[in-house]
Amino acid sequence: MLIVPLLTYAIVASFTPGPNNIISMTYARSHGFKKTLRFIGGVASGCLVIMLLSSYFNLVLSPFIPKIRFVMNIIGCLYLIYLAIKIMQSKPHRADDKARGFNTFSFGFIFQFMNPKVILYGITAISTFVMPISTSHAQLLSYSFLLTIVGICANMTWALFGSLFQHLLSRYERLFNISMGLLLLYSAISIYTAN
Repeated sequence: MLIVPLLTYAIVASFTPGPNNIISMTYARSHGFKKTLRFIGGVASGCLVIMLLSSYFNLVLSPFIPKIRFVMNIIGCLYLIYLAIKIMQSKPHRADDKARGFNTFSFGFIFQFMNPKVILYGITAISTFVMPISTSHAQLLSYSFLLTIVGICANMTWALFGSLFQHLLSRYERLFNISMGLLLLYSAISIYTAN
């Protein structure tokens, strides 16, 4: 059965640093875990939609993915670089009220459609691990939910880390912001070079 390799892939892909995890941790550090749940809810909804789209359109999209992957990676990488620069330049959270506008359900949802890590996660997991097992509606739905749940567990873990170590992270805020920005830059580069 391919469930163990699927879960291994899902856990590794979800818990490694990426845009959703870094943003969740940054928001939780600045605004607390509870207020970050709006963003995580949007991420969950957007991720589920992408997993469902990957499930139902994977066979249709497979001939076109090589043609659109390069452009999708470029756009996604440029956006991640923009986010990394914004995080590295951010001021202490008391003075940076504009960031609150991005800590919303709608931003979390829409961001998933610009997040190459989630899109590639869905396409890869569904095509490699799910389609060979079954293409029944029940299987596609259940695996889409499973992949989304693993991803949200990762987001919540990173947010909890940001919230629990809020005081320590605030003391070293500039270094923390630069580190998170550099991790986002690394995510952009690794997504671009992986394909």
